[in-house]
Amino acid sequence: MAQLRFSGAHVWVRVEGQEAVLGLSDYLQDQMGEITVLELPDLGDVLRARRRMGHVESEEASSPIEAPITGEVIEVNSEAIENPDIVNTEPYATGWLLRVRIEDPSELDELISEEEYAELTTEV
Repeated sequence: MAQLRFSGAHVWVRVEGQEAVLGLSDYLQDQMGEITVLELPDLGDVLRARRRMGHVESEEASSPIEAPITGEVIEVNSEAIENPDIVNTEPYATGWLLRVRIEDPSELDELISEEEYAELTTEV
């Protein structure tokens, strides 16, 4: 599996060629508790890095989801919308959110590695 990169807003990115798969980090889902609602962009929408791309809710919290990169949404995980609890059980597998066509690959350089993310989230 390709290595994950993370945004400061707790969204992971897995690059697959000219595309990226996006999801919420295990840390974020753990902090929020059982996720009950996911609002995601539609197929064909264009995400802008560091701007709102959706919303996540749990019984304990509610939070906007910030896009880690710019690109066109080419696939939405309808299973995650219908059963948002898969983000809790499989955040890096079946709980992914979106597949995006990468517009600006240089934005990936602004994301941090899995190791850096682990250090950041254990210090909190």
